[in-house]
Amino acid sequence: MPPDAAVVVFDGVCNLCNGLVQFLLPRDPAGRLNFAALQSEAGRALLARHGIDAAAADTVVLVEGDRAYTKSDAAIRIAELLGWPYRAARIGRILPRAVRDRLYDVVAANRYDWFGRKDQCMVPDEDVSDRFLS
Repeated sequence: MPPDAAVVVFDGVCNLCNGLVQFLLPRDPAGRLNFAALQSEAGRALLARHGIDAAAADTVVLVEGDRAYTKSDAAIRIAELLGWPYRAARIGRILPRAVRDRLYDVVAANRYDWFGRKDQCMVPDEDVSDRFLS
């Protein structure tokens, strides 16, 4: 994988997070986004490299080159990478990060109650398995 590749680190047992991955895959036909479950060795290593405690992480993280985006910044940057019309999400940056992240935190804190959780991480389909770090 190129050193500047974009990797989405997500909670592999969270139904909402898995739904996000399933949403992103067909909308990224160029394959700019790669994926790693938070519970995987690759996901934990990426987070550690950027000083993020995997055990306390309750956010999707986008690692792009030497930069790690979290919470609302990660969501907006992922949308930008998808291109139009998703790139329009950058307008969300007009809100202060503290406001955006507070809204994000409310969803993150309730994601298991609202959307449920799996007993184990998702297994990607064979046609996209090369985009998942293990």
